[in-house]
Amino acid sequence: MDLQGYELSPVKTALYGFAGHTVQPQGEMLLPITLGSGDEKRTIMTRFTLVEAPSSYNIILGRPAMNSFKAVASAYHQKIKFAVGDKVGEVRGDQPSSRKCYAETVKIDYKRARQNGKEGALGGREVCSVDESKSEYEEVEIELGQTGKSVKIARDLDAWLIEALRGCLIQNKDVFAWDQDDLVGVSSQVAEHKLNISPGSRPVLQKKRHFGAEKDKVIAEQVQELLRAGHIKEIQFPTWLSNVVLVPKATGKWRMCVDFRDLNKACPKDCYPLPRIDQLVDSTSGCELLSFMDAYQGYYQIPLALEDQHKVSFVTLGGTFCYVVMPFGLENAGATYQRMMDRVF
Repeated sequence: MDLQGYELSPVKTALYGFAGHTVQPQGEMLLPITLGSGDEKRTIMTRFTLVEAPSSYNIILGRPAMNSFKAVASAYHQKIKFAVGDKVGEVRGDQPSSRKCYAETVKIDYKRARQNGKEGALGGREVCSVDESKSEYEEVEIELGQTGKSVKIARDLDAWLIEALRGCLIQNKDVFAWDQDDLVGVSSQVAEHKLNISPGSRPVLQKKRHFGAEKDKVIAEQVQELLRAGHIKEIQFPTWLSNVVLVPKATGKWRMCVDFRDLNKACPKDCYPLPRIDQLVDSTSGCELLSFMDAYQGYYQIPLALEDQHKVSFVTLGGTFCYVVMPFGLENAGATYQRMMDRVF
Protein backbone atom coordinates (compact mmCIF):
# COMPACT_ATOMS: atom_id res chain seq x y z
CA MET A 1 0.00 0.00 0.00
CA ASP A 2 3.11 2.21 -0.08
CA LEU A 3 2.56 3.45 3.47
CA GLN A 4 5.12 5.94 4.70
CA GLY A 5 5.69 7.08 8.27
CA TYR A 6 3.78 4.25 9.94
CA GLU A 7 5.57 1.98 12.40
CA LEU A 8 5.16 -1.79 12.14
CA SER A 9 5.23 -3.32 15.63
CA PRO A 10 6.03 -7.03 16.13
CA VAL A 11 3.38 -9.64 16.98
CA LYS A 12 4.13 -12.93 18.75
CA THR A 13 0.75 -14.66 18.55
CA ALA A 14 -0.41 -16.50 15.43
CA LEU A 15 -3.81 -16.30 13.76
CA TYR A 16 -5.88 -19.46 13.41
CA GLY A 17 -8.42 -20.01 10.64
CA PHE A 18 -11.68 -21.96 10.84
CA ALA A 19 -10.02 -24.94 9.16
CA GLY A 20 -7.21 -24.98 11.73
CA HIS A 21 -4.50 -23.49 9.50
CA THR A 22 -2.15 -20.98 11.12
CA VAL A 23 -0.77 -17.71 9.78
CA GLN A 24 2.09 -15.88 11.49
CA PRO A 25 1.43 -12.11 11.32
CA GLN A 26 4.12 -9.82 9.97
CA GLY A 27 3.25 -7.23 12.60
CA GLU A 28 0.69 -4.65 13.69
CA MET A 29 0.17 -1.13 12.39
CA LEU A 30 -2.00 1.78 13.53
CA LEU A 31 -3.76 3.33 10.53
CA PRO A 32 -6.50 5.95 10.09
CA ILE A 33 -9.78 4.60 8.70
CA THR A 34 -12.48 6.89 7.33
CA LEU A 35 -16.09 5.87 6.84
CA GLY A 36 -18.58 8.00 4.94
CA SER A 37 -18.15 11.18 2.96
CA GLY A 38 -18.87 14.89 3.19
CA ASP A 39 -20.19 16.08 6.52
CA GLU A 40 -21.27 12.55 7.49
CA LYS A 41 -17.89 10.90 7.85
CA ARG A 42 -15.68 9.80 10.73
CA THR A 43 -11.99 8.95 10.95
CA ILE A 44 -10.68 6.64 13.67
CA MET A 45 -7.20 5.26 14.26
CA THR A 46 -7.48 1.46 14.00
CA ARG A 47 -4.90 -1.19 14.79
CA PHE A 48 -4.47 -3.68 11.94
CA THR A 49 -2.73 -7.04 11.96
CA LEU A 50 -0.75 -7.60 8.75
CA VAL A 51 -0.67 -11.12 7.33
CA GLU A 52 0.69 -12.63 4.14
CA ALA A 53 -2.22 -14.87 3.18
CA PRO A 54 -4.41 -15.39 0.10
CA SER A 55 -7.56 -13.31 0.25
CA SER A 56 -9.83 -11.42 -2.07
CA TYR A 57 -10.19 -8.63 0.50
CA ASN A 58 -7.74 -5.80 1.18
CA ILE A 59 -8.76 -5.28 4.81
CA ILE A 60 -11.17 -6.85 7.28
CA LEU A 61 -12.72 -4.68 9.98
CA GLY A 62 -13.24 -6.60 13.22
CA ARG A 63 -15.59 -6.00 16.11
CA PRO A 64 -13.27 -3.55 17.94
CA ALA A 65 -13.24 -1.22 14.91
CA MET A 66 -16.98 -1.57 14.35
CA ASN A 67 -17.57 -0.81 18.04
CA SER A 68 -15.33 2.27 17.83
CA PHE A 69 -17.42 3.61 14.94
CA LYS A 70 -20.64 2.54 16.72
CA ALA A 71 -21.48 0.97 13.39
CA VAL A 72 -24.33 -1.36 12.45
CA ALA A 73 -23.79 -3.59 9.41
CA SER A 74 -26.45 -5.28 7.30
CA ALA A 75 -25.26 -7.96 4.89
CA TYR A 76 -28.75 -8.18 3.37
CA HIS A 77 -28.91 -4.46 2.54
CA GLN A 78 -25.17 -4.17 1.78
CA LYS A 79 -24.89 -1.14 4.07
CA ILE A 80 -23.06 0.08 7.14
CA LYS A 81 -24.58 2.85 9.25
CA PHE A 82 -22.65 4.65 11.99
CA ALA A 83 -23.00 7.59 14.33
CA VAL A 84 -21.56 10.98 13.33
CA GLY A 85 -22.42 13.35 16.17
CA ASP A 86 -26.20 13.74 16.04
CA LYS A 87 -26.30 12.40 12.45
CA VAL A 88 -26.10 8.95 10.89
CA GLY A 89 -23.45 8.23 8.30
CA GLU A 90 -23.81 5.49 5.70
CA VAL A 91 -21.56 3.33 3.56
CA ARG A 92 -23.17 1.57 0.63
CA GLY A 93 -21.86 -1.73 -0.65
CA ASP A 94 -21.45 -2.70 -4.27
CA GLN A 95 -23.18 -5.97 -5.17
CA PRO A 96 -21.07 -6.81 -8.27
CA SER A 97 -17.89 -6.34 -6.21
CA SER A 98 -19.32 -8.44 -3.39
CA ARG A 99 -20.18 -11.28 -5.76
CA LYS A 100 -16.70 -11.10 -7.30
CA CYS A 101 -15.00 -11.23 -3.89
CA TYR A 102 -17.19 -14.15 -2.84
CA ALA A 103 -16.42 -16.07 -6.04
CA GLU A 104 -12.68 -15.50 -5.61
CA THR A 105 -12.86 -16.66 -2.00
CA VAL A 106 -14.59 -19.89 -3.03
CA LYS A 107 -11.88 -20.52 -5.63
CA ILE A 108 -9.15 -20.00 -3.03
CA ASP A 109 -10.82 -22.43 -0.61
CA TYR A 110 -11.23 -24.97 -3.41
CA LYS A 111 -7.55 -24.78 -4.35
CA ARG A 112 -6.53 -25.07 -0.71
CA ALA A 113 -8.72 -28.14 -0.26
CA ARG A 114 -7.13 -29.79 -3.31
CA GLN A 115 -3.71 -29.30 -1.77
CA ASN A 116 -4.79 -31.33 1.30
CA GLY A 117 -3.15 -28.92 3.69
CA LYS A 118 0.30 -29.12 2.07
CA GLU A 119 2.45 -26.05 1.51
CA GLY A 120 2.38 -24.59 -1.95
CA ALA A 121 2.12 -21.49 -4.00
CA LEU A 122 -1.33 -19.98 -4.21
CA GLY A 123 -1.65 -16.84 -6.26
CA GLY A 124 2.07 -16.22 -5.79
CA ARG A 125 1.76 -16.49 -1.98
CA GLU A 126 2.64 -19.18 0.53
CA VAL A 127 -0.08 -21.00 2.44
CA CYS A 128 0.86 -22.14 5.93
CA SER A 129 0.29 -25.85 6.41
CA VAL A 130 -0.93 -27.55 9.57
CA ASP A 131 1.40 -29.87 11.42
CA GLU A 132 -1.02 -32.53 12.56
CA SER A 133 1.31 -33.74 15.30
CA LYS A 134 1.36 -30.25 16.83
CA SER A 135 -2.36 -29.63 16.56
CA GLU A 136 -3.10 -32.57 18.85
CA TYR A 137 -3.42 -32.47 22.61
CA GLU A 138 -1.52 -34.46 25.20
CA GLU A 139 -3.47 -36.30 27.89
CA VAL A 140 -2.06 -35.58 31.36
CA GLU A 141 -3.13 -37.89 34.20
CA ILE A 142 -4.05 -35.96 37.33
CA GLU A 143 -4.59 -39.09 39.39
CA LEU A 144 -1.69 -41.37 38.46
CA GLY A 145 -2.75 -44.88 37.54
CA GLN A 146 -6.47 -44.00 37.27
CA THR A 147 -7.82 -43.85 33.75
CA GLY A 148 -10.32 -41.16 32.86
CA LYS A 149 -8.93 -38.65 35.35
CA SER A 150 -6.89 -36.57 32.95
CA VAL A 151 -6.83 -33.18 31.23
CA LYS A 152 -5.51 -32.04 27.85
CA ILE A 153 -2.47 -29.84 27.19
CA ALA A 154 -1.51 -28.60 23.72
CA ARG A 155 1.56 -30.36 22.35
CA ASP A 156 2.93 -27.35 20.51
CA LEU A 157 4.00 -25.66 23.76
CA ASP A 158 7.61 -25.52 24.92
CA ALA A 159 8.77 -28.61 26.82
CA TRP A 160 9.50 -26.66 30.02
CA LEU A 161 6.03 -25.09 29.91
CA ILE A 162 4.31 -28.46 29.49
CA GLU A 163 6.21 -29.80 32.51
CA ALA A 164 5.32 -26.71 34.55
CA LEU A 165 1.64 -27.06 33.66
CA ARG A 166 1.67 -30.77 34.45
CA GLY A 167 3.22 -30.11 37.86
CA CYS A 168 0.72 -27.35 38.63
CA LEU A 169 -2.25 -29.56 37.71
CA ILE A 170 -1.05 -32.54 39.74
CA GLN A 171 -0.27 -30.32 42.73
CA ASN A 172 -3.83 -28.91 42.66
CA LYS A 173 -5.63 -32.16 41.84
CA ASP A 174 -7.99 -31.65 44.79
CA VAL A 175 -9.91 -28.96 42.88
CA PHE A 176 -11.04 -31.38 40.15
CA ALA A 177 -14.40 -33.18 40.25
CA TRP A 178 -14.69 -36.38 38.23
CA ASP A 179 -18.21 -37.48 39.28
CA GLN A 180 -21.12 -36.31 41.42
CA ASP A 181 -19.60 -37.77 44.60
CA ASP A 182 -16.72 -35.29 44.31
CA LEU A 183 -19.06 -32.29 44.40
CA VAL A 184 -19.06 -30.60 47.80
CA GLY A 185 -21.15 -27.62 46.72
CA VAL A 186 -20.71 -23.92 47.37
CA SER A 187 -21.18 -22.38 50.78
CA SER A 188 -24.36 -20.31 51.15
CA GLN A 189 -22.10 -17.46 52.31
CA VAL A 190 -20.54 -17.40 48.84
CA ALA A 191 -23.71 -17.85 46.77
CA GLU A 192 -27.34 -18.71 47.40
CA HIS A 193 -30.27 -18.46 45.04
CA LYS A 194 -33.48 -16.82 46.24
CA LEU A 195 -36.71 -16.57 44.30
CA ASN A 196 -37.94 -13.25 45.78
CA ILE A 197 -41.50 -13.90 44.61
CA SER A 198 -43.56 -10.73 44.21
CA PRO A 199 -46.05 -10.16 47.06
CA GLY A 200 -49.60 -10.99 46.11
CA SER A 201 -48.66 -13.63 43.51
CA ARG A 202 -51.00 -16.59 43.58
CA PRO A 203 -49.33 -20.04 43.63
CA VAL A 204 -49.94 -22.21 40.57
CA LEU A 205 -50.34 -25.99 40.82
CA GLN A 206 -49.96 -27.40 37.32
CA LYS A 207 -51.99 -30.47 36.48
CA LYS A 208 -49.78 -33.49 35.85
CA ARG A 209 -49.01 -34.18 32.23
CA HIS A 210 -49.07 -37.74 30.91
CA PHE A 211 -46.17 -39.30 29.03
CA GLY A 212 -45.73 -42.66 27.36
CA ALA A 213 -44.19 -45.63 29.10
CA GLU A 214 -40.81 -45.06 27.48
CA LYS A 215 -40.60 -41.42 28.57
CA ASP A 216 -41.86 -42.24 32.07
CA LYS A 217 -38.96 -44.68 32.40
CA VAL A 218 -36.47 -42.00 31.35
CA ILE A 219 -37.97 -39.53 33.83
CA ALA A 220 -37.82 -42.08 36.65
CA GLU A 221 -34.15 -42.84 35.96
CA GLN A 222 -33.16 -39.17 35.94
CA VAL A 223 -35.15 -38.50 39.12
CA GLN A 224 -33.26 -41.33 40.84
CA GLU A 225 -29.95 -39.84 39.72
CA LEU A 226 -30.93 -36.47 41.20
CA LEU A 227 -32.00 -38.14 44.44
CA ARG A 228 -28.72 -40.05 44.75
CA ALA A 229 -26.76 -36.85 44.14
CA GLY A 230 -28.79 -34.99 46.77
CA HIS A 231 -30.01 -32.35 44.35
CA ILE A 232 -33.72 -33.00 45.04
CA LYS A 233 -35.87 -34.46 47.82
CA GLU A 234 -39.43 -35.72 48.15
CA ILE A 235 -41.98 -33.21 49.34
CA GLN A 236 -45.58 -33.14 50.54
CA PHE A 237 -48.08 -30.29 50.21
CA PRO A 238 -46.10 -28.11 47.77
CA THR A 239 -47.32 -24.53 47.29
CA TRP A 240 -46.12 -24.32 43.68
CA LEU A 241 -46.05 -27.33 41.39
CA SER A 242 -44.60 -27.63 37.87
CA ASN A 243 -44.43 -30.37 35.26
CA VAL A 244 -41.34 -31.98 33.81
CA VAL A 245 -40.51 -31.74 30.11
CA LEU A 246 -38.26 -34.06 28.09
CA VAL A 247 -35.96 -32.29 25.62
CA PRO A 248 -33.97 -34.32 23.05
CA LYS A 249 -30.18 -34.00 23.20
CA ALA A 250 -27.91 -33.89 20.17
CA THR A 251 -26.84 -37.43 21.05
CA GLY A 252 -30.39 -38.73 20.69
CA LYS A 253 -30.95 -39.13 24.45
CA TRP A 254 -33.42 -37.20 26.58
CA ARG A 255 -32.79 -34.39 29.06
CA MET A 256 -35.37 -33.83 31.80
CA CYS A 257 -36.27 -30.19 32.36
CA VAL A 258 -38.92 -28.53 34.52
CA ASP A 259 -41.53 -26.10 33.21
CA PHE A 260 -41.01 -23.16 35.59
CA ARG A 261 -42.84 -20.63 33.40
CA ASP A 262 -45.64 -19.96 35.91
CA LEU A 263 -43.15 -19.59 38.77
CA ASN A 264 -40.87 -17.34 36.72
CA LYS A 265 -43.72 -14.94 35.96
CA ALA A 266 -44.03 -14.24 39.69
CA CYS A 267 -40.31 -13.51 40.13
CA PRO A 268 -38.96 -10.00 39.41
CA LYS A 269 -35.89 -9.82 37.19
CA ASP A 270 -32.46 -9.55 38.79
CA CYS A 271 -30.63 -6.95 36.69
CA TYR A 272 -27.15 -8.21 37.51
CA PRO A 273 -24.99 -7.56 34.41
CA LEU A 274 -24.11 -10.61 32.33
CA PRO A 275 -20.94 -10.62 30.20
CA ARG A 276 -20.96 -10.07 26.43
CA ILE A 277 -19.44 -13.08 24.71
CA ASP A 278 -17.96 -11.06 21.83
CA GLN A 279 -16.14 -8.76 24.28
CA LEU A 280 -14.79 -11.74 26.21
CA VAL A 281 -13.44 -13.23 22.98
CA ASP A 282 -11.91 -9.92 21.90
CA SER A 283 -10.22 -9.50 25.31
CA THR A 284 -8.13 -12.63 24.64
CA SER A 285 -6.39 -10.89 21.72
CA GLY A 286 -2.64 -10.90 22.28
CA CYS A 287 -2.68 -13.66 24.89
CA GLU A 288 -0.16 -16.40 24.18
CA LEU A 289 -1.90 -19.08 26.28
CA LEU A 290 -5.58 -19.88 26.80
CA SER A 291 -7.09 -22.24 29.39
CA PHE A 292 -10.63 -23.59 29.32
CA MET A 293 -12.42 -24.75 32.47
CA ASP A 294 -15.66 -26.72 32.52
CA ALA A 295 -17.64 -25.97 35.68
CA TYR A 296 -19.00 -29.46 36.32
CA GLN A 297 -22.72 -29.14 37.11
CA GLY A 298 -22.13 -25.54 38.10
CA TYR A 299 -25.77 -24.66 38.80
CA TYR A 300 -26.28 -27.70 41.03
CA GLN A 301 -23.40 -26.58 43.28
CA ILE A 302 -25.29 -23.43 44.34
CA PRO A 303 -27.72 -24.00 47.25
CA LEU A 304 -31.33 -22.87 47.05
CA ALA A 305 -32.67 -20.81 49.96
CA LEU A 306 -34.45 -23.08 52.44
CA GLU A 307 -37.63 -20.95 52.44
CA ASP A 308 -37.87 -21.29 48.64
CA GLN A 309 -37.22 -25.02 48.22
CA HIS A 310 -40.86 -26.09 48.55
CA LYS A 311 -41.80 -23.63 45.78
CA VAL A 312 -39.42 -25.22 43.25
CA SER A 313 -41.42 -28.45 43.12
CA PHE A 314 -42.31 -30.73 40.23
CA VAL A 315 -44.53 -33.74 39.73
CA THR A 316 -43.79 -37.06 38.05
CA LEU A 317 -45.39 -40.48 37.93
CA GLY A 318 -43.29 -41.41 40.99
CA GLY A 319 -44.42 -38.52 43.18
CA THR A 320 -43.64 -34.88 43.93
CA PHE A 321 -40.14 -33.59 44.49
CA CYS A 322 -38.44 -30.26 45.09
CA TYR A 323 -34.95 -28.96 44.42
CA VAL A 324 -32.53 -28.15 47.25
CA VAL A 325 -30.04 -26.63 44.79
CA MET A 326 -30.48 -24.07 42.02
CA PRO A 327 -31.96 -25.84 38.96
CA PHE A 328 -31.79 -24.85 35.30
CA GLY A 329 -34.66 -22.81 33.89
CA LEU A 330 -35.31 -20.60 36.91
CA GLU A 331 -35.63 -16.87 36.49
CA ASN A 332 -32.40 -15.12 37.54
CA ALA A 333 -30.45 -18.40 37.75
CA GLY A 334 -27.94 -17.01 35.25
CA ALA A 335 -27.54 -13.82 37.28
CA THR A 336 -26.92 -15.80 40.48
CA TYR A 337 -24.34 -17.98 38.75
CA GLN A 338 -22.56 -14.97 37.21
CA ARG A 339 -22.51 -13.18 40.57
CA MET A 340 -20.89 -16.24 42.15
CA MET A 341 -18.27 -16.54 39.37
CA ASP A 342 -17.38 -12.84 39.66
CA ARG A 343 -16.97 -13.26 43.42
CA VAL A 344 -14.84 -16.40 42.99
CA PHE A 345 -12.49 -14.87 40.44
